[in-house]
Amino acid sequence: MRVSLLTREYPPEVYGGAGVHVAELARALTDHVEVRVGCFGAARRDPLVAASVEPWSALPPTPEGSALRALSADLVLAASAEGSDLVHSHTWYANLAGVLAKRLWGVPHVVTCHSLEPLRPWKVEQLRGGYAVSSWAEETALRDADAVVAVSAGMRDDVLSSYPGVDPDRVLVIPNGIDPDRWSPDPGRDVLDRLGIDPDRPYVMWIGRVTRQKGIDHLLAAAAGIDPATALVLCAGAADTPELAAEVTAAVERLRAGRGGVHWVDGMLPRGDVVQLLSHAAVFVCPSTYEPFGLINLEAMACEVPVVASAAGGIPEIVLDGETGRLVTYRPRGEGDSSPADPAGFADDLAATVNEVLADPDRARAMGRAGRRRVLERFTWAAVAERTAALYRSLIPAG
Repeated sequence: MRVSLLTREYPPEVYGGAGVHVAELARALTDHVEVRVGCFGAARRDPLVAASVEPWSALPPTPEGSALRALSADLVLAASAEGSDLVHSHTWYANLAGVLAKRLWGVPHVVTCHSLEPLRPWKVEQLRGGYAVSSWAEETALRDADAVVAVSAGMRDDVLSSYPGVDPDRVLVIPNGIDPDRWSPDPGRDVLDRLGIDPDRPYVMWIGRVTRQKGIDHLLAAAAGIDPATALVLCAGAADTPELAAEVTAAVERLRAGRGGVHWVDGMLPRGDVVQLLSHAAVFVCPSTYEPFGLINLEAMACEVPVVASAAGGIPEIVLDGETGRLVTYRPRGEGDSSPADPAGFADDLAATVNEVLADPDRARAMGRAGRRRVLERFTWAAVAERTAALYRSLIPAG
């Protein structure tokens, strides 16, 4: 069986969890099927990549143009799927390629949902009119797909509530995974030394893109209430907009004016650096307001770090409250708006829960060890690939 995985992100051009997912799934699937990857960007030397496409540069460099450029790349990716027995698209950027390939080549189309556009209304700040285009592409693909993979039970519920026209029988849950050999405790200290982080001072860590859904603004608000003896290590990827980048930068500077030990690491770090930083963290914090799965929590757990996370989306399916970390009660503002109903109250609860974990280091270490055990038992890529390949076989008629 030959399968085309269609995606915007693929190494080395990865900036989020969806890109990590596709890269790891592609490698693990090679034990079951022939894999061909179609992705955006420059040519790759990766033997799994059958096509890499630069979006049409003649389109204007505007938020609306960025959405149209994604669709222009989808035309080439759809053509590249010729000869495949099935296509599997990831995120709205590549979903339309799957819709078109299904018709061009008469093959089944599987969609994996890593997030949903209706539940990310803040993206209108980034895409403006392009947000209507991204929402249309996603809805078209989900309604048309032969199977929809949700990465958590919470995500499955969101798919069915956001798109009631999708047949529930076609929506199944296959979680994200992790490579526990790549994500494991690293006792080294060279990365900490390079970044100027005192290894003998406990620190709270956050990592993610600077986007509304990752909750960095709520963590910065909570930080004033976190034990001042504790440092903060914040590893930030690209911001959605220049305005959001300026807002967060100003908040970090205000925080630094009131407390020491605030380390702002700008830009995505290599995996090895992240592993070492996680390995020495006293607590990892995930304050996301919208998180269909939350792969970063698995990465932290695999490095034996206790996790304090908002009880949002699929996170409670990963982090077991009181066993692998602590969950902070989360109440969104309302339907279609995942921002907190009480931002100040959420920040206070976040700080109090972090302080609770910091105050009991023995229990924190026990939660970290339990987290790695949970990863090994439930969330390996080998298990994800096996379930995904079984789904493929169910969609292709025998003979």
